[in-house]
Amino acid sequence: MTLIAVGINYNTAPVAIRERLAFPAEILDNTLKNLSDVRDISEAAILSTCNRTEFYCRTDSDDQTPLIEWIADTKIITPTDFTPYLYSYKDSQSIRHMFRVACGLDSMILGEPQILGQMKTAYHAASQAGTLGKTLSKLFQHTFSAAKKVRTDTAIGSSPVSVAFAAVQLAQQIFDKLSEQTALLIGAGETIELTARHLFQHGIGRIIIANRTYDKAHALAAQFNGYAISLSELPTHLAEADIVVSSTASQLPILGKGRVESAIKKRKHKPMFMVDLAVPRDIEAEVEQLRDVYLYTVDDLQNTVNQNMDSRRRAAEQAEEIIDTQVEHFLAWLRSQGAQETIRDFRIQAEMTRDEVLQKALTQLNNGVPSEEVLQRLAHTLTNKLIHTPCAQLRDAGANERHDLIAASREIFKLR
Repeated sequence: MTLIAVGINYNTAPVAIRERLAFPAEILDNTLKNLSDVRDISEAAILSTCNRTEFYCRTDSDDQTPLIEWIADTKIITPTDFTPYLYSYKDSQSIRHMFRVACGLDSMILGEPQILGQMKTAYHAASQAGTLGKTLSKLFQHTFSAAKKVRTDTAIGSSPVSVAFAAVQLAQQIFDKLSEQTALLIGAGETIELTARHLFQHGIGRIIIANRTYDKAHALAAQFNGYAISLSELPTHLAEADIVVSSTASQLPILGKGRVESAIKKRKHKPMFMVDLAVPRDIEAEVEQLRDVYLYTVDDLQNTVNQNMDSRRRAAEQAEEIIDTQVEHFLAWLRSQGAQETIRDFRIQAEMTRDEVLQKALTQLNNGVPSEEVLQRLAHTLTNKLIHTPCAQLRDAGANERHDLIAASREIFKLR
């Protein structure tokens, strides 16, 4: 039995290759069933995200050719087009790799938590498809436990490492309850989408999306139960905003000191938290001079992000030590499975002997033999039958000078 992990990720393959090897959720069930039918593969799971596609398999051979051929046939791609980008791990290294992936140690953003949820999705998909057996099921469960321990015992996920997340955490420090605040987000790109997602997840009361193209603003706002406006409507809605985050590609400032000053007066000087994530700036630097306005730039937040990345790197070192221990725990479980078949056979043999002796005892009781005599015979016969074979083997071991076997027997039977 061999455990393998084979895949590509953002480090090894360009987007064009990752796209071709991706497996959408809607086809995963049939895909997994087909994969489990591949020669030598007895258990299988697939992790497919925008940054990686990985195959976790229990196989009866070290040969990965059947898997490679299956990927090529399924994705209609020649092996030479994707094999240069593949990495593969076996047994203890595949276990370590799964643990590291689940903990975010192999992610583009060190320690990011989303990958653990994606790993759980992969597990549930394989479980529903019926392609998990005892070994991979146990490995996934141990993977989740290892990730939880890393999250609990290290600070790897405690500090924001994106400017969007840093902005939201800063807002939480300024406002007691985000649920009572309105956020105005200017732009509709990736950074604003990420900011909106973080705010939404942290329970922001209301989101307004402003963008030059109204349709883009509306599409983004709809994802977060928000309200869309065009840039021309900014003066009307600016005073509603407790939090303003701007990230556009404009070459000129979108918000000037005068416009913000007017909004503050309408708000009766209720504080406004503003974050300018654009380069060049969307918000005039002079806005910082206004009372009741807390203005932060991308540079302010980037310093925080850099410090937090250093913190995560130190936590990652601790996480690697935890993973080393967890890998050994799982390997110990795997090794113990090698004895299960022997234990099962030994138990079956003992139960057959018991049933045989018990049946004779019951027959004797039915024939009127005194119960005390029957019990004595049962105990004597059962003892002799259970120890006969081990004693015979030990005598042969002594005759053949198999001292190792004799020593092992003393340990197994705990003989002093």
